Amino acid sequence: MGEMNDIFKLGRQALQGIEQRLGMSRRDYLQFCATLAVTMGLPKGADAAVAKAIESAKRPSVIWLHFQECTGCTESLLRAEHPTLEKLILDVISLDYHETLMAAAGHQAEAARKDAMKANKGKYVLVIEGAIPVKENGIYCKIGGHTAIDLLKECAADAAAVIAIGSCASWGGMPSTGPNPSGASSVAEVLGKAVVTIPGCPPNPYNFLAAVVHFLTFGKLPDVDKLGRPKFAYSRLVHENCERRAHFDAGRFAIEFGDAGHRQGYCLYKLGCKGPETYANCPTLGFGDAGENNWPVGCGHPCIGCTEKGVGFAKPIHQVATMKNVAPPLQYARIVEEQGKGASFASAAALAALAGAAAGAAVMLTRNLGLSHAAEEAERAKSEGKPQDKARE
Repeated sequence: MGEMNDIFKLGRQALQGIEQRLGMSRRDYLQFCATLAVTMGLPKGADAAVAKAIESAKRPSVIWLHFQECTGCTESLLRAEHPTLEKLILDVISLDYHETLMAAAGHQAEAARKDAMKANKGKYVLVIEGAIPVKENGIYCKIGGHTAIDLLKECAADAAAVIAIGSCASWGGMPSTGPNPSGASSVAEVLGKAVVTIPGCPPNPYNFLAAVVHFLTFGKLPDVDKLGRPKFAYSRLVHENCERRAHFDAGRFAIEFGDAGHRQGYCLYKLGCKGPETYANCPTLGFGDAGENNWPVGCGHPCIGCTEKGVGFAKPIHQVATMKNVAPPLQYARIVEEQGKGASFASAAALAALAGAAAGAAVMLTRNLGLSHAAEEAERAKSEGKPQDKARE
């Protein structure tokens, strides 16, 4: 892939062109390319390939469809600041159809979509935002007289790559919550094949950007997990990189919103945080270019698991998460334990009786365990054709 010095083979004129075209200095541009390479988990030297691709590769045509959604994914993308969307995203890709951002409307918009599909057959990137309703033959979502089902299949037929952005397109999201009267479904379910999914409500815009730049640089989309999510963004649990993880390990939990623990930044596990069962890079990227703490948990609200099907919009916010790794005992002491009184004679006697019963149970348990082990050894010796008394030895 070459070293960073390979970038300068573009020539001073090309680098100056980057400054004018993207409105950013060469230093910032090279730093941005390096950041993207690291975000995607690419090896050393990949930043040079990213820089060359952005500068010299032909901009891929992008057709962006909206279905059952709130346009939050697009809104999140519009708020990318380093650099801004119009100076990088719209310059890196050729956004030929996007119902929210395009100036055309009605027949002109439909003509722009069909022209882009025809001119870039087999080469364009199809991005889907929103779930696809399938009940009653898809009558709950129509654009230009066509159902979302028909539009999706028509546009996906000749696409070089299909990306489902947001939880709605990735697995149904909020529209698919029970009883799901419109039959809201994911892109993969409707197409009957795996697609790249970038879940989140909304997803971090740089996860989408990194996936597009990967396609631009290497001619293919990044490696994905079994759910179609890029591994560079969704291979680690939110819990693993959370800034409150140290409090979790130490047993310090917020018990109620606004209590002392909550104000001091203690772990939100007992308030229903789904970080321990949710895969995403929210803690490491943050949102709105306002720092790593600018995400739900950093702002004091439990993670709702929006990137996970069956967690986000399915489990109540207060429900304790299913741990994917170490689970803390729920009987952890409270932040400030109330001081009790000394035990009375009666309660001490009762406690002694319970302790005696527990000790007797422990003896019986140990004895039974020994018998079980001996029986197990005898059975093994029998299957191996050995005398049982030797097996006991």
